[in-house]
Amino acid sequence: MITMDLIDIVVGIHLFVFGIWVEGQGLPYNFYENSCPQVEAIVRAAIQPIFLTDPTSPAAFLRLMFHDCQVQGCDASILVDPNANNVSSEMAAGKNFGIRKRESINILKSMVELQCPQQVSCADILVLAAREAVVVSGGPQIKVALGRRDSPFAPSYKHADSLLPSATTGVDGMLQLFAKKEMTVEESVAIMGAHTLGVTHCLNILNRLNQADEGGQVQGMAPGFESFLRLNCPQGSLASNASFVLNDPTTLTFDNHYYKNAIRGHGILRVDAEMIMDPRTAMAVERFAANQDDFFQAFSSAFVKLSNSGVLTGNQGVVRKNCNALD
Repeated sequence: MITMDLIDIVVGIHLFVFGIWVEGQGLPYNFYENSCPQVEAIVRAAIQPIFLTDPTSPAAFLRLMFHDCQVQGCDASILVDPNANNVSSEMAAGKNFGIRKRESINILKSMVELQCPQQVSCADILVLAAREAVVVSGGPQIKVALGRRDSPFAPSYKHADSLLPSATTGVDGMLQLFAKKEMTVEESVAIMGAHTLGVTHCLNILNRLNQADEGGQVQGMAPGFESFLRLNCPQGSLASNASFVLNDPTTLTFDNHYYKNAIRGHGILRVDAEMIMDPRTAMAVERFAANQDDFFQAFSSAFVKLSNSGVLTGNQGVVRKNCNALD
């Protein structure tokens, strides 16, 4: 799952996609106008080689932002490495299994530091990286506000595990989670569409495969697809941590195939399958499957709300020089 609870500072927005900008309150769009006006261009240029050398990196950057924002807000706490004073790092949370590209944010940060020393937060760079990940994969252009500050402390892995949703979360849990970010039902369904990128580890699938009905079928899953998953994720496999299946056939492209898969009974996780069966969410799934532009618009709105969640501003927080350490 976007196996990404956030603290509730959420921005109200008017959002349009494809060149029409987002307007919000709380964080400004011109925050670095004087201190680092070129920050977005620096991040965009610095991240391109990462995308080129690792086509799977956009999914990793997007998941990294989601998991950061869901623990104590978008404050780059997920980037902090464990040390003698912080042995129970957030990254030790079991639900952060498979998180990648943390070190790449530090690379982007070092490039920004060369031009704008001690001006731009790691939290802003992380959000910009996730935004670029969507665009480079063929998704919508999203204008994000800036001015986040970095957390001066990192939560424990126990706190992270208590707030991050599990792979067994259903529609009820998903809607409750995103309602705390003031997302509408439509936006909640749209943010789940981030699953159009990347993979799902077999570790997160086995539990669902174990819950077959009396007829031996998993609810909401097409029989042929169930057979495919059982073949690729066999029960009792010692390799379940390393094995995975693609989230959809166009796993490197940000598109609406996630919803088409759900309608066909090819949803991998419980929530993927439940959304097309639940009357609260089914209409949005069907609309996004039929109209990619509608999905892009709703996803962009949800992305902005998520990226503005629980942010530290002004005298709150710090601007870390090194994203991986509490300075």
